[in-house]
Amino acid sequence: MAFLYRFLFFIIGLFIMTFGVCLTIKANLGAGAWDALNVALTRWVGLTIGTWVMIAGGVLIIVNAILLRKRPELLSVITFVVIGSMIDFWMSNVFGNLQGGHFIVKLGALILGLAIIGFGASIYLQAKFPLNPIDNFMMAIKKRLSVNLMVAKTIGEVVALIPALLLKGPIGVGTIIITFAVGPFIQLFFPYFEKLMQKLEA
Repeated sequence: MAFLYRFLFFIIGLFIMTFGVCLTIKANLGAGAWDALNVALTRWVGLTIGTWVMIAGGVLIIVNAILLRKRPELLSVITFVVIGSMIDFWMSNVFGNLQGGHFIVKLGALILGLAIIGFGASIYLQAKFPLNPIDNFMMAIKKRLSVNLMVAKTIGEVVALIPALLLKGPIGVGTIIITFAVGPFIQLFFPYFEKLMQKLEA
């Protein structure tokens, strides 16, 4: 029964989180670094944003294995395939024809998207399933370079930000807001779902 709860938290959390990711992209004030890179690759090469999420995930699994000098975390494939599929679902079925409005509307959409990302991530993390490769990349940098989590996260974001800028991805003020605000939103919701999971597993 505990596994079922964890699985439901995993799927529901990612379903909600990816909705928030798509909302931040559609707010058109600047996406998160990795999302901006995926959007840029979609514009230049083709394929869907979700497909690029999966391709980037596959590359990062190999990079993480090299950095950590261990076998690739193949179970992470499940996570990035689910994330990529859900992003394509939301972009095609909900956000396909959505157009940006005034700055206040865009800012509201961005902040709402961030809150939804934090809400969904707080649920998905309770499952304690394999992390998505971007999160693992941050942890690999932390361990390999012996830096703290904040520095590792910054390095990880810059790795995506540079090619996103070169490819003229959607980088803007929203990118900065997302970089610094996602963590606090996750921290806001995390304790509630942690307690809920503990009650369900008791």
